[in-house]
Amino acid sequence: MQVQTKEFLRNKFREYYSGASIQLPPQLEKREWGLIFFDESYPDIVMRRHKSFANEGEIVDYIRSMVPAHAFHSSAYYFNPAAPTMKEKKWQGADLIFDLDADHLKIKWTTYGEMLRKVKDETLKLISFLTDDFGFDENCIEVVFSGGRGYHIHVRDPEIIGLGSPERREIVDYVTGLELEMDRIFGERTIYGDAGRMSAETVRMSSYKDPGWGGRINRWIISFLVDLGRKKDKQAMQILKSFEGIGGERALEILKVARDKSNIDRIKRGNLDVSRKIPVNFWRTLVKMAIADIGVKTDEPVTADTKRLIRLPTSLHGGSGLQVMPLTLDALNDFDPLTDAVIFGDESVGVNVIKASNVEIKGEEYKVTEGKQNLPEHLAIFLMCRGAAEYEP
Repeated sequence: MQVQTKEFLRNKFREYYSGASIQLPPQLEKREWGLIFFDESYPDIVMRRHKSFANEGEIVDYIRSMVPAHAFHSSAYYFNPAAPTMKEKKWQGADLIFDLDADHLKIKWTTYGEMLRKVKDETLKLISFLTDDFGFDENCIEVVFSGGRGYHIHVRDPEIIGLGSPERREIVDYVTGLELEMDRIFGERTIYGDAGRMSAETVRMSSYKDPGWGGRINRWIISFLVDLGRKKDKQAMQILKSFEGIGGERALEILKVARDKSNIDRIKRGNLDVSRKIPVNFWRTLVKMAIADIGVKTDEPVTADTKRLIRLPTSLHGGSGLQVMPLTLDALNDFDPLTDAVIFGDESVGVNVIKASNVEIKGEEYKVTEGKQNLPEHLAIFLMCRGAAEYEP
C-alpha cells in the first residue's frame, strides 16, 4: 500500500472517529487492548497489545489521536491487563465469544453480499440455540457485524464468565451437533407383550415439542416431508430416489406418507413407524441431514480461547472501511451490512484500481475495471482497504 493511500485512509478514519460515539465494553479498565495502525508496516499486521485504559475518556482520546486501522479488546477480565505476560495479568474471567466467519461455512457463494447473507443465517441459528437451549437472556447477548466476513456474538451472563476452555468447547460441540448421542434422539425400540415375548418393533424419535436437539430434528424432518409433499410428483420422486436404498415403490410410499396429515401428526409425536415399506435407514439418513443443516458452523478455537482479542464495536475495519456494527437481536433480521455498515459518503475520489472486481455496496452493483478513475468515496475506500486500489489525487 502506497504512503499516500495510507495517509488518505488515516485521514478518513480520523474524520469518522472525531465525531463517532464509540461503544465501549463493560469493565473496560479490566481488559487488555490491542491496536493496529496505518504505520510503515501496514498492511502487514503488527499488533500493539498489552495496553490498558483506566476510563472511557482515556480510550476515546487515544483512538481519536492515534487513529487505528483496527481496534480490539480482550474478551477476558484481568487484575493487571497491561502486564506483558498472561501469568502476570491474572485472569479473572471472560465473556463467551462466538466468531461466525465465511471461512468456516462449507457452502459456495458468488458475491460478497451473498456470502454475508449466508453467514447471517448461521448467526440467527446460533442465537436460537443460545436463547432457547441455553436460556441466556437476550439482554446478555450482543451481536456485532465484524466489518469483514461475518459476525461476532458476545455473551455476558455472570454464570458463564468463569468457564474454562474445556467447558466452552462443550458449548461449541453442542451447537455444532458434534458427538451428538443419536440413540437419545432416534432408534428402534422393541415392545414386549405377555411372558416377555416380543410383540412389535417400532422406530421412534423425539417429539417436535421436545426441547433441545430432539425437537429441532423432529421439526426439520416435518418441514422436509411437508415441503416434499407440496412438490410435483416427478420432482418429489427424483429427490427420494437420490436416497440410498429408495426405489420407485418405496419413494411412492414415502410421498404418500408426506401427503397424509395423520401420518405427519404421528411423526410429530415421534412415531416413525408409519409404514413398514419405509426402511429405517431412510429415517436415519434424514436425521443425519437434519443435524448437518441445524448445526451452527462457528470457529471453535475463538470460543474456547479465554484470552481472545475481539474487535471493538463501532470501530472501523481496516480491511474494508466498514463499521464494526453492534446490533440488537431484533435489528439483525433486516440488517444489510453492505448498506447499514457503510459510513463513508458519495463524494468522488480519484483512485488507481490495480485489481478489477465486481462490488456490491450501498445498494449498487459496480463492475470496477483496472486503471485510473473516479469512484464514490465509500467504494473507493472499500477497494483501498482491500488492497485493490491506490489513492490517486
